[in-house]
Amino acid sequence: MQAHPLVFDTKIAKGKPENIRHPHNECPFCEPSQLTDILAQTDDRIWLLNKFPTLQATWQTIIIETQDHLGDIATYSPAKNRAIFAFALKHWQATIASDRFKSVLLYKNFGPHSGGSLRHPHMQIVGLQDVDGYANLTPANLSGYPIVTTRNLSVTASDQPIMGFVEFNVSAAWADVDELADAVQKIVQYTLNDYFNGRCDSYNLFFYPVGDRVVCKIEPLFNVSPYYIGYRLSQVDTPERMREIAAAVRQRFDQKA
Repeated sequence: MQAHPLVFDTKIAKGKPENIRHPHNECPFCEPSQLTDILAQTDDRIWLLNKFPTLQATWQTIIIETQDHLGDIATYSPAKNRAIFAFALKHWQATIASDRFKSVLLYKNFGPHSGGSLRHPHMQIVGLQDVDGYANLTPANLSGYPIVTTRNLSVTASDQPIMGFVEFNVSAAWADVDELADAVQKIVQYTLNDYFNGRCDSYNLFFYPVGDRVVCKIEPLFNVSPYYIGYRLSQVDTPERMREIAAAVRQRFDQKA
């Protein structure tokens, strides 16, 4: 297991804005003319430095996905969602290639159980100076029950999840961004609209560079299991339930666009 935890600076965190639990609070991402330290911009997609870098020995950046404060992967048009994925993956891959960091993370929080503080849709690219963020993962964490398998795309439900209960994995070549984006969108829509009869309101996305491919893990979120908090023991549904979930997700891929 990872020997050195990331160090969180509470002094910096005190000033962070929040509007998930308090939706009437101001949103800094809704005023693009007021943003500073912009690294790149394409249309309304903006990559910029995080004004509240709460983790020591890291380089923290934000990708603002859109001007729409209430937007999300589940509701974007396919074209917009593809453009957001292309923008995020481009700058994540460039940061990895810079060799400035021991590892570079790309992830997304959505919803009140996701660990995020702002509703406005965004992802984060974080460079870790001294920590390998992938050290505790195994290939088995990124595979599982097959849902969709094509020449370019693999979609699975984890039988050995990192945390559990249900984790979906989408794997595609770096060049197949559109297919990756479309598949993740279908699973996010399933997560928020169908999983547990629509009672799931939060998810995380985690991206992993695996050779010539990229894997995106979609993690539906409720409250974190005490088994994981206290013992790092993940849980998974029964094989019968996992097959039911795989079949339900597969239906979204079988539907004609």
